[in-house]
Amino acid sequence: MPITSFMPPQRTLMGPGPSDIYPQVLQALSRPTIGHLDPLFIKMMDELKQLLQYAFQTNNAFTIAVSAPGSAGMEACFVNLVEVGDKVLVCRNGVFGDRMRENVERCGGVAVMVDNAWGEPVSPALVEQALQADPEIKIVAFVHAETSTGALSDAKLLAEIARRYDCITIVDAVTSLGGVPLLVDEWQLDAVYSGSQKCLSCVPGLSPLTFSEKALAKIQQRQTPVQSWFLDQSLVLGYWSGEGKRSYHHTAPVNSLYALHEALVLLRNEGLEQAWLRHQRVHLELKTGLEALGIKFVVAEAYRLPQLNAVYIPDGVDDAVVRSTLLERYNLEIGAGLGTLAGKAWRIGLMGYAARSENVALCLKALESTLK
Repeated sequence: MPITSFMPPQRTLMGPGPSDIYPQVLQALSRPTIGHLDPLFIKMMDELKQLLQYAFQTNNAFTIAVSAPGSAGMEACFVNLVEVGDKVLVCRNGVFGDRMRENVERCGGVAVMVDNAWGEPVSPALVEQALQADPEIKIVAFVHAETSTGALSDAKLLAEIARRYDCITIVDAVTSLGGVPLLVDEWQLDAVYSGSQKCLSCVPGLSPLTFSEKALAKIQQRQTPVQSWFLDQSLVLGYWSGEGKRSYHHTAPVNSLYALHEALVLLRNEGLEQAWLRHQRVHLELKTGLEALGIKFVVAEAYRLPQLNAVYIPDGVDDAVVRSTLLERYNLEIGAGLGTLAGKAWRIGLMGYAARSENVALCLKALESTLK
């Protein structure tokens, strides 16, 4: 058969990401492409930095969007901040904490692990015990919102503990940015990365990133070059800097950055606090409906992410059959469990544009019908 244009169906995306994209963001993608060093594009990049600073709640001068997905934002933090032999305390309570460990080891660092059960937040007490036991640890790395389990950890308290032991922090905020409170400056977080495709409801492929002055100082004091040329942030400084002429580093994903700019304008217009409240409100609507169906949550209520709901699959229910039925009959996507939760849990996303009452109603009706 001849290959023709690909025309995807209109799905409702309520998995762990990507999320439904705002119509205005999709429209922004179709605007005319201009050069990535065009004066008008540079002006847009300056605005994008300001919008990202608002989303992160930071005044960090180094606040950019890495031209690659959140996993590259993670790697950018580790390859710039970890040198051979550096000891890094890695908090693991799901898939993405383990990816942090892999990054440390690939940089030649030594990962000191603090483990919590899947579905639990990172334990501040265990972090403090580990730092007391090993004064050579230089960095504390943790996931703020663990996408594989739906658990929210106390980033403010973990950062306070890290500072007491003169450690900098690397924080995964891929699923938390725009969905729950994340106050980079107030909590004194050092290196924070996120993704465009979760609560920002933008296209996948960009990673918002912010570095504190303390993180930049550590990069500047490196004894060896950063192992990745593309992710070496000292080379990107001149590309995103608002001072003087921009240096060429790489061809920016021009239209994707238009889309991120638009998504952040929408977030600013709604207001961060209102966005956090909206995610919580629709989460409670979903919670009420799921409990009426007898479906139970993986995470205790106090640590539950409103935007990523991990729930146990009822006994005797075929995971794959339910998810495929939802997709084929209702054009509705929910996520499978990962790791120790594979085949045992579903992950239902309420992120960004997907965090709407009509999506909750569709999901509950479709689940009820399919489970019957």
